[in-house]
Amino acid sequence: MVAFKDKVVVITGGSEGIGKALVSLFMAYGAKVATCGRNYDKLYQLQSAYSGKPLIIHTADVSKEQECINFIQLVVKQFGTIDILINNAGVSMRSLVEEVEFDAIRKVMDINFWGTVYCTKLALPYILKNNGTIVGVSSIAGYRGLPGRSGYSASKYAVNGWLESLRTELLDSGTNVMWVCPGFTTSNIRNAALDKTGNPNGESKMSEDKMMPADECAQHIANAIAKRKRTLVLTFTGKRTVLLNKFFPSLADRLVRKFFFKNGELVK
Repeated sequence: MVAFKDKVVVITGGSEGIGKALVSLFMAYGAKVATCGRNYDKLYQLQSAYSGKPLIIHTADVSKEQECINFIQLVVKQFGTIDILINNAGVSMRSLVEEVEFDAIRKVMDINFWGTVYCTKLALPYILKNNGTIVGVSSIAGYRGLPGRSGYSASKYAVNGWLESLRTELLDSGTNVMWVCPGFTTSNIRNAALDKTGNPNGESKMSEDKMMPADECAQHIANAIAKRKRTLVLTFTGKRTVLLNKFFPSLADRLVRKFFFKNGELVK
């Protein structure tokens, strides 16, 4: 896509899933790409696949302010500026409110919400100069609270609200702010979802057979950025959930409960 050629695109959480698919897509479009993640081995494998190409990898935990500062400074030092920031790094959780420990919710909020805040605030001066784009990869859970994902839903509601505030502040600046809700996508985020103690579950209760592939999701996101959209909600299930919750919230309560529970037990 010509619109992205030579643009500096920063993608957090680019070592796997949607983030990795976004890195591959924007590299194919001729962009200069920088990505960060917590797993150096996976980042190194990604860099090896694009040897000699304009790709920066950096090991960083976006829940830590200083590591975000180091990452953004590295990007600006090597590429000179930032045109597009995609806040993709995230973590999910799976635990009932009555069982979950505070640390688990805190970890989810620190990565999903504060990671978005840190990277956006740090990259903002450069994006403003370029009339660029800020993207938050959110979730249907940011429109509809999901059982067993209370901390995750809270973090995505926070991301949506924060980005909407920022979008309104920058409405006449020439900079676009948008948030995207992929719906159920093939990604490691469910396997890495935190349990009640804040440790990775290591497995997902959901089948990926009918989920959107990560590369298809990435393509939708890139198209939305090019069109400078406000929001993007993907998949029929995602769109239906948002509409039902807006116009028929009590019905949505029952349907969501039925989807996630069986015989009174959380099964997804």
